[in-house]
Amino acid sequence: MWTRTLAASALVVACSVSGALLPAGPASVPTGSSPAPSSQVAVPAPLAGRLIVIDPGHQLGNHNFPRRINRPVPAGGFTKPCNTTGTATNGGFAEATFAIRVARTLRDRLVALGAEVRMTRTRNSQDLWGPCVDDRGRAGNAEDADLKISIHGDGSTAAGARGFHVIRPTSREGWTDDIAGPSRRLALDVRAGLRDRGLPVANYTAGGDGLDARGDLGTLNLSDVPTVMVELGNMRNPGDARRMTSDRGRATYAAGLASGVRRFLG
Repeated sequence: MWTRTLAASALVVACSVSGALLPAGPASVPTGSSPAPSSQVAVPAPLAGRLIVIDPGHQLGNHNFPRRINRPVPAGGFTKPCNTTGTATNGGFAEATFAIRVARTLRDRLVALGAEVRMTRTRNSQDLWGPCVDDRGRAGNAEDADLKISIHGDGSTAAGARGFHVIRPTSREGWTDDIAGPSRRLALDVRAGLRDRGLPVANYTAGGDGLDARGDLGTLNLSDVPTVMVELGNMRNPGDARRMTSDRGRATYAAGLASGVRRFLG
């Protein structure tokens, strides 16, 4: 069963969100003496002691390694191909590139808040492939991470399809029954964080509420920590594509995800 014990929070001096140094408070100064320099109080970073795993979907070179990415791997009681090529905008901007750029910005935000961050991949190259979905799914398990977020872009060809949706694992006995509850809460908090940044929920998924639950994804099924997969937009939609290919748009996605993480971790 998933548990997480927070170690004693580390304290960061001059690295709070505001960056301000807080004075210790007034002290009495003898008459005729010079005021003593005010001391500085260590300010706890909001996410100090937290471990977060970010999974940037796919890899740019997957299409160059068909045998390797098509190899069956465990996916939670069944097998699936190791990985896929991912999608792209109509202009050719790859999902793998979008995912890792958002992931890097999100990582930087979380580290600035005091978190320790692990990424399932740190490079994006035509010469690389993977990692497979079973490795992605288990990422963070051994270290009892606080949560894992898998970042993707969708490729729906449905007319007018646009917007983001957050996918959580269904409750499957022996696989995800212990993390289904906290993963649902994580999904709600991530959706709220993205909505707060003015990002529209998907208009082409069941329910129309920006949420989905699936039991067929190895990245979710093999996790022992709360996890979600986020399809941040439909890369085939012109409006979503403009946002996803811009630095400002990707920063907006990262800010929304970071807000969701902070909501979940309290």
